[in-house]
Amino acid sequence: MEENMEEGQTQKGCFECCIKCLGGIPYASLIATILLYAGVALFCGCGHEALSGTVNILQTYFEMARTAGDTLDVFTMIDIFKYVIYGIAAAFFVYGILLMVEGFFTTGAIKDLYGDFKITTCGRCFIMLTYLFMLAWLGVTAFTSLPVYMYFNLWTICRNTTLVEGANLCLDLRQFGIVTIGEEKKICTVSENFLRMCESTELNMTFHLFIVALAGAGAAVIAMVHYLMVLSANWAYVKDACRMQKYEDIKSKEEQELHDIHSTRSKERLNAYT
Repeated sequence: MEENMEEGQTQKGCFECCIKCLGGIPYASLIATILLYAGVALFCGCGHEALSGTVNILQTYFEMARTAGDTLDVFTMIDIFKYVIYGIAAAFFVYGILLMVEGFFTTGAIKDLYGDFKITTCGRCFIMLTYLFMLAWLGVTAFTSLPVYMYFNLWTICRNTTLVEGANLCLDLRQFGIVTIGEEKKICTVSENFLRMCESTELNMTFHLFIVALAGAGAAVIAMVHYLMVLSANWAYVKDACRMQKYEDIKSKEEQELHDIHSTRSKERLNAYT
């Protein structure tokens, strides 16, 4: 009987411990972090592969080659974008961890060790940084829509060629700013390279990779907005809790002073009677 009672108390203690641990998890920050990591992973992974596919398409079907020397051409720009993608992946991996730690600080009992002042100060810094990153991701989303638009035009030309017989449509890279005005790099529907490009799976794959990268950038924007709401709510909660704690301290201090005054008067009256 006693062993059963001890086992029941042990199970109850483990259950209460699990409930306490689950209650300290910042679920809103966790959801925002998962959404951020998913968006950044889609943007970086699909964006990197789409840029590699773009290089192959330009070299194979548009017969473009890398310029020798330090000339800034489209291939150099694509290499720069790849390095930017590497930096974005590393930076936001670290930033997501920092935001999760900040969520644990505001929801857990760790804030009692460090004080509310430091947490509210860090909260204001994170709110400002997250707002700036949200604007940056909006710019990235707008920039990612440009290759989606270009590939959509190319995909539309391929589709119209199969629907309309004898149509002679051309795509000039100069209208997209990929090459300079002096270079003439265009491909027409009557050319063999154009037919090979439309029949290849590389064009379709690169187009859809850019679409997924655009969706990933949009998910990162949503995650930043989610983070802003979470950080603002946490900051307001900690600020109100700090004010309430100060009010309770002042109230208890006044009550203690009143109690001391009443005790002193009671002792004085007792001494007067005696």
